[in-house]
Amino acid sequence: LPGLAGKSNALNLGEFQLAADPSASRKISQFCVRLEAKQKLRLNYGVTERQLLKYVRIARRTRGSTGQVPLQLLEMRLDNVIFQLGMASTIPAARQLVSHRHILVNHRIVDIPSYRRKPRDIITIRNRPTSCNASKGESLKGDEVPDHLTLSLSETSKPTGLIKHMVNRESVNLDINELLVVEYYSRKA
Repeated sequence: LPGLAGKSNALNLGEFQLAADPSASRKISQFCVRLEAKQKLRLNYGVTERQLLKYVRIARRTRGSTGQVPLQLLEMRLDNVIFQLGMASTIPAARQLVSHRHILVNHRIVDIPSYRRKPRDIITIRNRPTSCNASKGESLKGDEVPDHLTLSLSETSKPTGLIKHMVNRESVNLDINELLVVEYYSRKA
């Protein structure tokens, strides 16, 4: 999971099978497949069950693909955008940067990690010594930034991120069937 372990040492949970489990030869139920897809999505972005359910309910009310809208909402969260820009090594580290008030969005302090980003928003690190020290340990890799984001260095050598447009499904590098998550939550609502 790239959000939990960082981009470089991301694990693929599909590779691990419990060979010692005697029930491994059993057929996996449809509920189990949907639950695993939901858990993979939830753990990758580090959101709670309630938050993910809220995103699925928002997706049902909006126009567009019901499976892609929760992914767009999760990708446009502030903590995930900071992680994608390379300002933090993991999503929990990005969440800590946000909650400790080190991040400015459109030149205003934002301390809510689930804050939804919109196109043309500018994300910078605050101009304080502690904010600079908090982001110094992170490596900025501008070549791995997704196509919906832009990373540049300002005149004071502070990283500045710009959201160009809403994320599309092709730029989300998560191997998951988002319709299984929507089907899982169709029983709850």
